[in-house]
Amino acid sequence: MQLSGSITALATLFTAAGELDFDAWARLIDAQLAGGTSAIVVAGSTGEAAALGDEEYVALLRAAVARVAGRIPVLAGTGLSNTAKTIAQTRLARDHGANAALVVTPPYVRPTPDGLVAHYTAVAEQGGLPVVLYNVPGRTGCDMQPETVARLCRHPNIVGLKEARGDEARWNALYPLAGPDFALLSGDDPTFVRAVLGGAAGVISVASNVVPRTFARLCALARAGQADAARALDARLAALNDFLGVEPNPIPVKAVLARQGIGHGLRLPLLPLSAAHARAADAMAALCQQLESELK
Repeated sequence: MQLSGSITALATLFTAAGELDFDAWARLIDAQLAGGTSAIVVAGSTGEAAALGDEEYVALLRAAVARVAGRIPVLAGTGLSNTAKTIAQTRLARDHGANAALVVTPPYVRPTPDGLVAHYTAVAEQGGLPVVLYNVPGRTGCDMQPETVARLCRHPNIVGLKEARGDEARWNALYPLAGPDFALLSGDDPTFVRAVLGGAAGVISVASNVVPRTFARLCALARAGQADAARALDARLAALNDFLGVEPNPIPVKAVLARQGIGHGLRLPLLPLSAAHARAADAMAALCQQLESELK
């Protein structure tokens, strides 16, 4: 599997009563397909995976696979704090149609580099799906170093890395690891254009939930080496990127989605966007509409 371009980490959508909203889910996926998104992630951190029951996880994944109908890859978030549980979750995703597993470094337990190699090797060999590594130390407490990625990236069933750290030193160490069988994917919306211009294959994005056409266009420009055009369009997203960080993800992006008529609320312990940011959310929804309309 070769992953590239704009990949959206989908938000999980709820009704006003707090149940899964499959109508909104279908409309969100349709918007991604129409906007040129090249793959989607179901039940990642943006998808509030920790708040989903097992039956809900399966139902969301099955609905996404059916809606996509093979047009783009469907990745499933399967990373847990224990290797055996991660393997079981990956097999569950495989059995319900996922094309690959996005596997975050085990949260909270803070394994050593050797432990990470053993963990990912076991998941790659026993989970039944191609594996995309996922490093997001601000959430997990575990920072997978490029040296560890280098030990894993030539495994035939490890096909990519989502790197959520945006600093240039990290990326300069990662670029040489990219190849036809291992895709580097940014997990940091504000810096992903720089990463793609430097050699990354694309982005797994939060913001593309609300501006899928814009992110697809940005990826196309950056991958084509049109640096000036990519940076100019990226600059127009600066306010949105700032807004999406005012409270923990996915609170802000779900506030914008709600203003687009897609979904309601979050599950505890996450609360809806604070009233102090409501006006900014209104402005961001208007910005998203403007950007997307310009690219139709």
